[in-house]
Amino acid sequence: MEKEKWKWQEEGTSWRGIGIYHVTLTIPSRQPLLGSLVIPDDDPAKAWVERTELGRLLLDCHQSVPKFHPEIQILQYCLMPDHLHTIWYVRRPMKQSIRQVVQGFWQATKKLGRAYSYIAALTDGTTNESSNLSLSSIAAVDNRENPLCEVLGADAYRLVPPIFSEMPFIRPMSSHGQLQAMIRYVQMNPQRLATKRLMPGFFRVQTNITLSGRTYSAVGNIILLSEQSFATVHVRSIWVKSAEHGDSKLLRDYMNSRVIEARRGVVMVSPFISPHEKQVMQVLLNEKHSFILLVDNGFREYYKPSDGLFDACAAGRVLILSPWRYDAGKRHISRNECVALNEMAEEIAMITNKR
Repeated sequence: MEKEKWKWQEEGTSWRGIGIYHVTLTIPSRQPLLGSLVIPDDDPAKAWVERTELGRLLLDCHQSVPKFHPEIQILQYCLMPDHLHTIWYVRRPMKQSIRQVVQGFWQATKKLGRAYSYIAALTDGTTNESSNLSLSSIAAVDNRENPLCEVLGADAYRLVPPIFSEMPFIRPMSSHGQLQAMIRYVQMNPQRLATKRLMPGFFRVQTNITLSGRTYSAVGNIILLSEQSFATVHVRSIWVKSAEHGDSKLLRDYMNSRVIEARRGVVMVSPFISPHEKQVMQVLLNEKHSFILLVDNGFREYYKPSDGLFDACAAGRVLILSPWRYDAGKRHISRNECVALNEMAEEIAMITNKR
């Protein structure tokens, strides 16, 4: 589909209209009930997920969404051992909101999950497709009735663990570039999980790291703190304003100096907040230099860096630090947090250079 043909949901509009959404369904217990990760030759690039019967039937349920909601097109999906990523394109306005559609999908998956729990309890954790109590026969996608509920009764049925006990996460997307990045993220999930399993040390959240009286949590190569030389990346607004008025020398020289220092082995430390700082970080990633990144939110369980940061982290070239706990509701960084993170970068560079 050509770029100009895409239509994007505008901020504040109803979730019943045209839009693109990233939906994630997770098993809260994180049990690998949907599949097993296979890593041929210990090569993450070859990794794939071998589906269980539950995983296969979950995908059948997922693939039926456009049948009941023809306005929806599935652009990309990936089944992982304990979760499902999918990207939906709502091509025309719907009578229901996307939240209602996702909730309907969720109800179908809970029906499937309860059938799995019931049969697993009867068969000591295994399911037998040849049995009269097979998972597929109880949780058939096209069956609007619920035979298991009829057998057990409503009260007993509700006590059966639904496996998928949490509402799927819905993330609307607002730009073409964001869509392409999310498609790549979904496609790369098996490879990223394989990398984490083969190199667990660089992706494990480490806590209680004390630097200059502050306590940080971290992901990445903690040994970078033992390097001999550090410098910060902090683009000043006065240089940016000068560049906007035609005099870009100060800004250009500063950005070039950061890259030159990195090429000499100096480890850059920064929150890399402004667009120009992000440009410097991208050069560091492209040229495979080591650096320390300070972030404004802590690390959730099962955290993994995105895109280029992930690869650099796997190679031991990046340390990500956060002075704050993870906040699931956090969306934007404040000016005070920007100032604080830049001050922390200065502190870290000064401490390490004094050793």
